[in-house]
Amino acid sequence: MKKLIFIVAVTAIGLMACNLGFSQSEGGMLYKIHHDQEGKTIKEGDFISLNVVVKTDGDSLLFSSYETGRPSVMLARKPAYKGDLFSGLVLLSEGDSATLKLPTDTMFARTGQQRPPQLKDVKFMIYQIKVEKIIARDTLSEQSFQAKVSEFFKAEGEQAQRDEKVKMDKYIAESNLKPAVTSSGLNYVIVKPTDGIKPSKGDTVSVNYTGKLLNGKVFDTSVKEVAEQNKIYDAQRPYSPIKFALGEGRVIPGWDEGLMLLTKGSKATFIIPSKLGYGEQGAGASIPPFSTLIFEVELVDITAPQKIAKVVPVVAEKNSTTKSQSTKVNATKKKK
Repeated sequence: MKKLIFIVAVTAIGLMACNLGFSQSEGGMLYKIHHDQEGKTIKEGDFISLNVVVKTDGDSLLFSSYETGRPSVMLARKPAYKGDLFSGLVLLSEGDSATLKLPTDTMFARTGQQRPPQLKDVKFMIYQIKVEKIIARDTLSEQSFQAKVSEFFKAEGEQAQRDEKVKMDKYIAESNLKPAVTSSGLNYVIVKPTDGIKPSKGDTVSVNYTGKLLNGKVFDTSVKEVAEQNKIYDAQRPYSPIKFALGEGRVIPGWDEGLMLLTKGSKATFIIPSKLGYGEQGAGASIPPFSTLIFEVELVDITAPQKIAKVVPVVAEKNSTTKSQSTKVNATKKKK
């Protein structure tokens, strides 16, 4: 019995140490404000831009807006339950930074979501937040509010394009690359040249590839070994060269342009600016907006489209002849 009391006491001390300096709100959320800036706190309906890092209490990283290079944006909504993420955000104003710890038992019980296997033993989801910008809805008319939000996105987009160019140039310099550059802005390096033929628009090409971001993170590949090495292997998909008709918009513009510069059997590295990739929208969670993409490609094969021989309509000609002969017979009968 004494041993049990001792274990419970040690556990309680451990929890207190882990949560040292944190306050607790209703619903069990723990929070700690690191930098408290003067200003209005976030309210329902406000537009907010924030940098956020999401981790487990075991320090496993789940998401980082710093990795994507752009802050996350959203409209603040009414908390779904006491102690959820928005319960913590309403404590903050522009310029504040804080850490929020959300108990997972409460989170999954109140939202009705199924707990993912990887979060089986996780007690808290930890959000490290820095509020970058607030556009308060209650101080503006709806028209002015929407105009302010539009101005924000325009300024962010222009800054993102400037940042992208700087990051791309830095990557090229640090990688000691000397790429050729097309008029569209595609950078490419032919790693393995061949004497093969070049594909033309409409040809079906077979391509092996590995795609990654400037930070080196691989987001997709057709090579099984590369997928396994980078922990993105998916048993549900085949790992083999992809085939598609070239120059018909089946892939991003950087691929359509770049592959026409290669010969069969050659390998190359494409450095594709976002305007030739996924642009300001990005692609899912893997490719953030305004992302320069690095593709290592191999043009495995080229197949020209099959030419269909013109078929002479023999039957139609026979029918035409028969009709002509019939007309002549009828004309002869009339003369008689």
